[in-house]
Amino acid sequence: MTGSRQYPGSNGMRDTSSAIEDIFESGMLRRVAILIAVLAVALAPATADATSRDVASTHTYLTASYRVLHAAVSTWSSVEASIHTLDLRFHAECPDAGAGSPQNEEEQKLSYEAAGALWATGYHTDVAIVRTYVNTLNRLTWSSPQITRDAHRLATGLREMTALQVPDICADIRAWRADGFGTMPSDVEPYDQHVEAIDIHEIPRRLLAPYVQPADRGLRERVEHLATRFEELEFMRGQADWIALLEVVGLNE
Repeated sequence: MTGSRQYPGSNGMRDTSSAIEDIFESGMLRRVAILIAVLAVALAPATADATSRDVASTHTYLTASYRVLHAAVSTWSSVEASIHTLDLRFHAECPDAGAGSPQNEEEQKLSYEAAGALWATGYHTDVAIVRTYVNTLNRLTWSSPQITRDAHRLATGLREMTALQVPDICADIRAWRADGFGTMPSDVEPYDQHVEAIDIHEIPRRLLAPYVQPADRGLRERVEHLATRFEELEFMRGQADWIALLEVVGLNE
């Protein structure tokens, strides 16, 4: 899971492929952050000073991560159905509303807002799965205050994503068009910045490694397999869904 999230257009204009990479390698993977963190847990012998609480919390973390990954992959079609419904909604409300718009830094803000709509839709669909995982994270404690803080920070970020709202993209595009595709409506950038500010970071591997037990080798391998599959689905479908939504509302890819 990458920690940085580059804002599209923040370093000037970029080509289409670069913008897609920005949004989906560091953006759509917000949902991957639910689990990719566990891939960073290297299997290592427990140290002599590993407490039973540390070992138990790490095992619970791996187990919960496996369950949420398995659920997310198994119900992927539900997320896709929700996104399809979102496309139909925007197609009914504002088909091709952005047709003829320039491909510039202002337009990239709307593109990022569209990505936010997809993240919000995905998290709303998986809200029960995510909440169960968040509740587990919030109960876990380690002898290291840093690990506990990191786990709870991850929980907070995921909870904020489940609360993220789908923006009124149609109204924003219409307002932008009415201004001659000049200045973006005032609500767009704050929404983008809000999404960007949601803090989802993995627990550092070096902190958890001493507490992963050899008996959890099979569990870790199953988590790795599911996480790889999830990442593939996330990246490939995420790009396709984003491009499809932009096409519906007539924005540049």
